[in-house]
Amino acid sequence: MKLYIKLITLLTISLFISCEDVIDVEVQNAPERLVIEASLDWEKGTTGANQTIKLSTSSTYFAEDQSSPVTTATVKVTNTNTSEEFIFDNQNNGTYTITTFNPIVENTYTLEVIYKDEVYTATENLKPVTDITRVEQSTEKGFNDEVLEVSVYFTDPEEEENYYLFKFKEDGDLFFELEDGDDEFINGNEVDWWYEKDEDDNQGEFTTGDRVELEMYGISEGYFNYIRTLIEQSEGVGLFGTTPVALKGNCINQTNSDNYAHGYFRLTQVVKTNYTFE
Repeated sequence: MKLYIKLITLLTISLFISCEDVIDVEVQNAPERLVIEASLDWEKGTTGANQTIKLSTSSTYFAEDQSSPVTTATVKVTNTNTSEEFIFDNQNNGTYTITTFNPIVENTYTLEVIYKDEVYTATENLKPVTDITRVEQSTEKGFNDEVLEVSVYFTDPEEEENYYLFKFKEDGDLFFELEDGDDEFINGNEVDWWYEKDEDDNQGEFTTGDRVELEMYGISEGYFNYIRTLIEQSEGVGLFGTTPVALKGNCINQTNSDNYAHGYFRLTQVVKTNYTFE
């Protein structure tokens, strides 16, 4: 009987092994592209003279290094209103820096990156941002009336359309939480923009003693549309979500339009503060 059972077991195992097929899945590799991280942010209360632009190349999804620094490019930004040129110094590590940048609100700037004999350009307008008037905490404005949230108060300027980017980060967190907004329904009014931690993301609730960094940016309509799509895609595709698509920024390859770059050239004014929960 024991021998019979052993034979049945061996036959069963051999049957499963013989039915096991190795399937080779061919993964499409996207072409290597230039990645331009050109966020020229002017914090209120500073000169805005120190700016950095980062350049790298994309890689395949399964590569150990997801990006490689670009150290052979030239980078220039021009104020098209004044014709003033700003040459960024190559630091030979993928960063290009300048200490004499001159930000002027509502002026238009053009970025030019030359890499591998191809010219990439982008144009953006430097938008102002209003001041934060106060920061408060409450439990009354969020989705859960038992959870602390932080509120940023500011008055939206009435004279023009305004677009905003908000960043929130608790001390100890690795990344900022991003939120975008416009003044379509709040134009000229005092605004209470609140932020509550999302329990579904296992972030944990705000508690007494927690310190959160707050940043508010004035951004262009073009960047608002770009960052809104980026935020929606980063949150994943739900039942009624939008299917992710390749997101292109405003950096155009003037030499070969098919070889477009990733990233965005933005100019913003920003106010920063922090709040500690009581």
